[in-house]
Amino acid sequence: MNEQRFRWRNRQLREHVAVVEGKLAPTKLIKNTTYLNVFVKKWMTGHIWIYEDRIIYSGPELPPLTDGTDVIDGEDSYVVPGYVEPHVHPFQLYNPHSLAEHAVRTGTTTLINDNLMWLFLTDKKKAFSLLEDCAKLSASIFWWARFDSQSALQDDDRENFNSQVLSWLKHDAVIQGGELTAWPDVLHGGDDQMLHWMQEAKRSRKPLEGHLPGASWKTLVKMKLLGLDSEHESMTADEVIERLTHGYQTGVRYSSIRPDLPGILQGLLEKELTTFDKLMYTTDGSTPGFLKDGLINVCIKIAIEAGLPAIDAYLMGSYYPARHFGIENRVGSLAPGRVAHLNFLSDPNDPTPHSVLAKGEWVKRDHRDVESDSEVSWQRNGVTPLDIDWELTDDDLQFSMPIGMEMVNEVIMKPYAIDSDASVARLPTESKEAFLTLLDREGKWHVNTLLKGFTDSLGGLVSSYSNTGDFILIGNSREDTKLAFERMKELGGGIVLADQGEIVYELPLPLGGMMSDLSMSSLIEEEHRLREHLNFYGYAFGDPVYTLLFLSAMHLPFIRITPQGIMDVKKKEVLYPAMMR
Repeated sequence: MNEQRFRWRNRQLREHVAVVEGKLAPTKLIKNTTYLNVFVKKWMTGHIWIYEDRIIYSGPELPPLTDGTDVIDGEDSYVVPGYVEPHVHPFQLYNPHSLAEHAVRTGTTTLINDNLMWLFLTDKKKAFSLLEDCAKLSASIFWWARFDSQSALQDDDRENFNSQVLSWLKHDAVIQGGELTAWPDVLHGGDDQMLHWMQEAKRSRKPLEGHLPGASWKTLVKMKLLGLDSEHESMTADEVIERLTHGYQTGVRYSSIRPDLPGILQGLLEKELTTFDKLMYTTDGSTPGFLKDGLINVCIKIAIEAGLPAIDAYLMGSYYPARHFGIENRVGSLAPGRVAHLNFLSDPNDPTPHSVLAKGEWVKRDHRDVESDSEVSWQRNGVTPLDIDWELTDDDLQFSMPIGMEMVNEVIMKPYAIDSDASVARLPTESKEAFLTLLDREGKWHVNTLLKGFTDSLGGLVSSYSNTGDFILIGNSREDTKLAFERMKELGGGIVLADQGEIVYELPLPLGGMMSDLSMSSLIEEEHRLREHLNFYGYAFGDPVYTLLFLSAMHLPFIRITPQGIMDVKKKEVLYPAMMR
């Protein structure tokens, strides 16, 4: 039986009380165990009673009735609350279902998810139906409400995006506003519509999350005055302390492109920080391979090894984020009334569980995964393979732009003056340049330029995976790019590499062209293969998946290729507009 998001039915509540009164037996009893009490910050010994998906009691008392109870010997285990991941992007090739299944088996049983891709991939009614499906999974899944798209959309798409914001914010599965990547529009651009949405979040008693990398103290203070409650972009201990000083709940990040956590924690200990209740971990939408060993369990391990008190390390991954979101009466502790998310540890200094109960059911036991029959109704709710009924033409692959994009790292691009002959059939290897096209998934427009630093020899890459769901075409050869595009169409979405007239790699993404339907373990292997191929063709950075995702992301410097055209990020100016097809 699955817990309701905010309440159990009256009949269930009466049954829970009846267990305490000895009129009903608990369904499970964890007997003679050591467990973490987050309220007194102590390890305690005793018993944990569970009835279906809810913790009834934890303490020294045994239940009066145990007929039919599954009694579990907890003597050799240390039990801690299921971990909470407060900042999840569940669309990084994986999907919310496959990520949740992987997360719970490594101890992360509550996920607060980004809703961005639902705003592009399906309509509101179907998206809300998907949220209900996700509520039935083993993990407790909540969502944010985005206020901005992270890119510069065409007018119709922007209006459609904006029209959905308040409905999302009012949904009971949504427990946060943000993350606010377009904060400069509010602070400097006078965007009162976005400020209104921020105030609606506050009125609904839902916290607001910012995205303020490198922010000065003045910016932090101003955005606090406008309503922000949390922020996760700190890259150093000094930045963490600056945010703590101004009252921000502060995420400390260990992600595939920002693995800052070890250095941050070392710096905080050197500065003799002793209070950790305004801190929480995040893996911030890491790509599949980075999550091989888990999510928050890995962060807790890093914290313990850095020298944080173990109990504080666990609370940063459970009770503190739950309290921040106002869901501490549901998750984050092993107290009466909480959802039965329990992690069984062999050692209190090793946060990766040997067994996991999620919503009162085993998802992992004695180091072995327990198979799940949970499903998400993708096709019924409009998340299907792409049906592309138009052709890529030679006119789409004409490159006459004087300004190109040069990679500084995986996600930062700077402008450069193009002096190459872009009329050739194949660009020369020594230039390290490639043709770059952003192509509307409906076939209405395209934006063309050159990209330096992604590859020196790959004929063509086509990806339906991008920040806006539009198509990315990168390559040295027009013909190979067209070949890769045709194969991507046949797959119904995906990432396809072609070279010298042959398909050399393909990763189907049948869920809206953005997400794989593979298990996490299989997807990790596929991502590794993708990286190997791109490295062979000259990709010299660490995370090509994020390069594809953020080519059009307007929250990163300096120049971007967006649905409106080539844009200067700082000035928010269109340098060269998109061309209608």
